[in-house]
Amino acid sequence: MKLTVPTMLTLLRIVMIPVLVLVFYLPFKWTNVAAAVIFAFASITDWLDGWIARRYDQFSAFGAFLDPVADKLMVAVALLLTVQKHPTVWMALWAAVIIGREIAVSALREWMAELGQRAKVKVATIGKIKTIVQMVALVCLLYQERLLGLPIFVIGEWLLAAAALLTLWSGLAYLRAAWPVLREDARS
Repeated sequence: MKLTVPTMLTLLRIVMIPVLVLVFYLPFKWTNVAAAVIFAFASITDWLDGWIARRYDQFSAFGAFLDPVADKLMVAVALLLTVQKHPTVWMALWAAVIIGREIAVSALREWMAELGQRAKVKVATIGKIKTIVQMVALVCLLYQERLLGLPIFVIGEWLLAAAALLTLWSGLAYLRAAWPVLREDARS
């Protein structure tokens, strides 16, 4: 297996997960800023590895498998850290919706791939928008402080709610796209 630059960036994102956790729990005032920067950097590598793969035709089966796994792991860990720090009903609900949808859509994609229909559940525009909103929300929630007088954490809460709603919408879009194949498979 040849490691491409996009795959190395994806692996870097996975390595950054324990770093994020460690920094989040350090007993210093600046750790929230550092955690937000680490997560923002990881989010940028998520975009960058895809851009490099498309631009320089550096696709690999391993990279295609690993990229969404790295993304979901990083998001799930950031959500868990946020809920642990701010254990409200709404924060837990939004996190559960996002993590639950990610698991469900991953399972749906795997099943559709086994049926030879993976293309029916490829990443849609709404999924990309959801990812952007989710990443910005988590950066704000990890940052936790005011910036230029703006309540960044509150903005993050609202963005996370929006991301959860977009998560449901995109999950339904994936299910709708797969539904004819699922119904046909059920009849067989």
